[in-house]
Amino acid sequence: MVAKMNEIPDIQGTPDTRRIAIDQVGIKDIRYPITVRDRHGEALPTVAHATMTVHLPQEFKGTHMSRFIQLLHEHNAPLSADTFGALLEDMLARLNASAGRIALSFPFFARKKAPVSGVESLMDYEVTLTGDVDTHGVRRFYIGVLIPVTSLCPCSKEISDYGAHNQRAHVTVDARVDGPIWIQDIVDMVEESSSAELYAVLKRPDEKYVTEQAYDNPKFVEDMIRDVASRLNGDERIRAYTLEAENFEAIHNHQAYARIHKDKDAA
Repeated sequence: MVAKMNEIPDIQGTPDTRRIAIDQVGIKDIRYPITVRDRHGEALPTVAHATMTVHLPQEFKGTHMSRFIQLLHEHNAPLSADTFGALLEDMLARLNASAGRIALSFPFFARKKAPVSGVESLMDYEVTLTGDVDTHGVRRFYIGVLIPVTSLCPCSKEISDYGAHNQRAHVTVDARVDGPIWIQDIVDMVEESSSAELYAVLKRPDEKYVTEQAYDNPKFVEDMIRDVASRLNGDERIRAYTLEAENFEAIHNHQAYARIHKDKDAA
């Protein structure tokens, strides 16, 4: 005979006597399909790795793990700044929690046209969206983006009779934000601060263009990270950030690396 729901004991809801609160409890690294709204309003499909946790007071034995997954299943609106905040609030309400955290990591595919031919392709960027509410009710939102670009060495250009060594570089922005900001806004700040942008598809006229663009715009890793930092410093939506730049050197057996951390709200 099948038992009725109200006849099945809820062990998670029973009291706990050890008097130890748990900072974060929930589900970690579940893979789930989502859609992300881009700056032009298009909903782009992707797959996210999600971690969702809540604060568990000392008097409760456990949380309801299935409710996290139910929330992901029911929340099918394309993600943007406002809907991500709504997802966080829905989780706290569903789990009857005063504090919690959601982190979604996913590849973000943006449509991008080649600079000369105009051929369109999809360029991917690694993105992490994080939102948390602490036990004092303070809400914080973070966006992390890894942007691949091209850098060309000013020293190599200066000392060589012809040519200059160039390489692909990764610039990673991890920012605490206040107010709506699009993923592409972060991408633009970085790509416009590099020697040249990357594209998924280039025709020969495009290759000529980006090669010469990089040659005309040489930057050390120090130049690039300072230029990006200047852009981040001037954007009031970004309240704090950790910025890293890594050049995968073409003629050295090491990477060139730089890092800047800034909190605009620090006393």
